[in-house]
Amino acid sequence: MRHRVAGRRLSRTGKHRLAMRRNLVSSLFEHETVSTTIEKAKDAKPFAEKMITLAKKGTLAARRRAIALLGDRAIIEDEDNKPVKKGTVIGKLFSDIGPRYLDRPGGYTRIIRLSLKRLGDNGSIVLFQLIGKQEKAGKEKTKKQKADETKDTNETVEAQDVPEAEVATEQEQESLADKSGDSKEEDKKQTQEDDNQQEEAVEEKDSDKEDKQEKSEDK
Repeated sequence: MRHRVAGRRLSRTGKHRLAMRRNLVSSLFEHETVSTTIEKAKDAKPFAEKMITLAKKGTLAARRRAIALLGDRAIIEDEDNKPVKKGTVIGKLFSDIGPRYLDRPGGYTRIIRLSLKRLGDNGSIVLFQLIGKQEKAGKEKTKKQKADETKDTNETVEAQDVPEAEVATEQEQESLADKSGDSKEEDKKQTQEDDNQQEEAVEEKDSDKEDKQEKSEDK
């Protein structure tokens, strides 16, 4: 019986379990998220947390201890179909991952269960990842994205300003129409007054002529 025996055997020998744990945690630090089974993720989680705690110290002794426990695997990337070394796992752990969690007292990793099952033994698949990867990716925006956002905001502001300008032009047109209508009415009144004055002048002339004719006839 295995009473009070800690850890998981995972159908492996002790050396095989140690190598598996080192490889899984190194891949986690390199890619910041890996896909594995739930049993392997639970077994590697405490080891990954301890390594990040060492990285938070940042001392030479902590770096040597991390190399002794984890190893210093190189990070290799393909460029033009050629392998290029981009650093080491320990270098990334102490320069990037450790300082990221200086204000966090613990809980640097998480396990997200997936609905997928592994072919062959139907094992449960999970995502084993560092906490804060998505938030960091969301905060890092390229210059192009920032420029696009500012452009969108300017377009929205202009779109909001256009209706106000249209309303102002409509009000001006209405005021001009009212003024033109008033001026037309004043012109009509003025013409009517002029006609009336002309008619009165003609009537006065006619009356004067009639008076003269009557006086001449009397004589």
